[in-house]
Amino acid sequence: MGLLDEITTAVRGVVTSDWNTRKGNVVPKTEDVALSNGAVELDAVYLYADMANSTILARDFSPTTAAKVIRSYLDATCRVIRARGGEIRSFDGDRVMAVFLGDTKNSTAAKCGLQINYVVKEIVRPAIEASLPSIKKQGFVLHQGVGVASGTALVVRGGVRGNSDLVSVGRSPNVAAKLSDLRQGTYRTYITSDVFDMLLDWAKLGGDDKRLMWDGPETTWIGERAVSVYRSGWQWKP
Repeated sequence: MGLLDEITTAVRGVVTSDWNTRKGNVVPKTEDVALSNGAVELDAVYLYADMANSTILARDFSPTTAAKVIRSYLDATCRVIRARGGEIRSFDGDRVMAVFLGDTKNSTAAKCGLQINYVVKEIVRPAIEASLPSIKKQGFVLHQGVGVASGTALVVRGGVRGNSDLVSVGRSPNVAAKLSDLRQGTYRTYITSDVFDMLLDWAKLGGDDKRLMWDGPETTWIGERAVSVYRSGWQWKP
């Protein structure tokens, strides 16, 4: 069988077969999902954390310097996510995706976003500027954004046997990814109104005077659909 015949047969097998779907109460690992049309349905909160200006970083600095910056960002971000109980499931260059489950998943993911904002501004950025003189000399400032959205997603395998990984399909992972690209003014954490409506007071109010940490709702467009979001520039020390 030639390559084109192999691809044709494989695609027809996917599109004509029913999904073998089960509901999940834990975030699956790759081996937990069957390669042949296996799927796990999750009611989850998705968080995407995305470092900004990686194109400038790659263009204007040496690969070793760029790699140190990106790795520092991802390392710090992943430590916050794991400390908050998030399950890290994918990386895409300078972006990481995590999944939160449980009764307080909305509040926990929102808190995680504010804590990522803290560690990037107060720990990661000063460290790279102090240790990598070219970063500060050329005026590169590390910025990032976090997007959080909740809903039902279908977790399936993508790829072929021997080279496959999990893919989350649904509105919530897509919206969270798009929100992580938004960085307006000092706002660095964006959550959908669905997430905001489920926030407990400890994830909604901050400071000694218990002020609302989130501004909104605002409307942003993702594709051709209007999405109601709240945003925050607050930092939360882990």
